[in-house]
Amino acid sequence: MAADAARPEFGKVVVFGTGLIGGSFALALKAAGAVEEVVGFGRAPGTLRVAQELGVIDRAGINPAHEIGDADIVLVATPVAQMPEIFSRIAPYLGPQTLVTDGGSTKSDVVAAARYAFKGHIGKFVPAHPIAGAENSGPAAARWDLYRGKKVVVTPLAENNDERLDRIKRAWALCGADIYELSPEQHDRVFAAVSHLPHLLSYALVHDLATREDADLFFTFAASGFRDFTRIAASHPEMWRDICLANRQALLEEVERYQAQLAELHTALAAGDGERLEDVFGIARQARREWAGG
Repeated sequence: MAADAARPEFGKVVVFGTGLIGGSFALALKAAGAVEEVVGFGRAPGTLRVAQELGVIDRAGINPAHEIGDADIVLVATPVAQMPEIFSRIAPYLGPQTLVTDGGSTKSDVVAAARYAFKGHIGKFVPAHPIAGAENSGPAAARWDLYRGKKVVVTPLAENNDERLDRIKRAWALCGADIYELSPEQHDRVFAAVSHLPHLLSYALVHDLATREDADLFFTFAASGFRDFTRIAASHPEMWRDICLANRQALLEEVERYQAQLAELHTALAAGDGERLEDVFGIARQARREWAGG
């Protein structure tokens, strides 16, 4: 974790949102000796104070007009619904070398907001999505090694030249991430199925039990299977509200597919069709084992 004696690759990095995603990005670059200074922005002054006390950021920013022009990278790591306003705030101040990236879990909506805000400077925005979430949030949840061995999906725009694209990829690679590329549309379709739908289902199950009159009885006997399935229901509600709404069309399609699957299982249960149940379970078990490596 010792910094290289040479000048860091990045001078100033500005982070909007100093919690798990943005804070871990800052700590990872610091651990790699790849940044001279990290400036943080956020909605709550108290959160920024904690981030500075923990060494996540070096100082809190007050006015984007004073911080963006000489920044090498600006990471917007807030809930996606906050990104359009942030893009509009920083757009007038982008310096010649400033690149903007994000940590949003949806991409088509974020790209549309960036195009509206940055206009002719859209080539300076390189969208990204680090696949390294956790249930905890805030600066205290940030870890320098969060991205080590994890995937970061970059969704390049036609306006991104190779130099800008490579520089953002390099920043995430310095955090220890493995870099992948998808189009924004591919990204949203894939993650509606493998991320957004599982969160929706987890929240739905816990909500169903929590709102029953005898909820305590169910939670008393819930064990490891329930804990594993519902772990992600402890995630940040505001963030996942925004993600679900931002990707609602692709998510609605996945909900419909899942409803069809449940209807098929309902039919098999009602008919006492154990053979069909075992067939579905067997296919799912094999696919899960192959994905998880045994």
